[in-house]
Amino acid sequence: MLASPTGRRILRDRPRITSQSLDLPHLRTLPPNSVGGTYVAWLDREGVTPDSRAGVRYIDDEECAYVMQRYRESHDFYHALTGLPVVREGEVALKAFEFANTMLPMTGLSLLAVATLKPAERARFWSVYGPWAVRNGLRSDEVINVYWEEEMETDVDALRARLGIEAPPDLRDIRKRERAEKKRMKEAAAAVAAAAAAQPAVASGINASPV
Repeated sequence: MLASPTGRRILRDRPRITSQSLDLPHLRTLPPNSVGGTYVAWLDREGVTPDSRAGVRYIDDEECAYVMQRYRESHDFYHALTGLPVVREGEVALKAFEFANTMLPMTGLSLLAVATLKPAERARFWSVYGPWAVRNGLRSDEVINVYWEEEMETDVDALRARLGIEAPPDLRDIRKRERAEKKRMKEAAAAVAAAAAAQPAVASGINASPV
């Protein structure tokens, strides 16, 4: 952060991202494609608040403690910027991006959670979201240096372009379509099974009919 003029301003001002510091009702009046509008819509969709992140403990250095607090409080802006949901698969993808972008050890350790993903999710991470995270995390500006409070009215696509971040495939939509397909296949299998069960009954009725 010290290498960035904006990062140095953040360290000097030490703003906090909380329900008290942000005017959420005002953000809901901003255009849907603004940073503030995108952020608050993401909060509402995912059912979280700016206060969902735990406070920093066990760091004695005041400035280092603030950097970690800023990182935690900015995390939901990274979610909103990328569109990744708070489900485990989305969190792992975002942590991979954060690690490539910030090289913070704690974000790298979080990637061990890849092992806990379901087989299909894990395959999708290695083929889609992992490569996206590495590519975008390494080439983009460091997101810890974004002064989010000053970007609320900025067009979110313009901010992505300025930072050098491409939006990943819509994970929530992919998962929704997968669930719908599984439901369709389950219903189709049930219909086939019901039809197969009905055939012997029909045959018995035919055989029992008088000639």
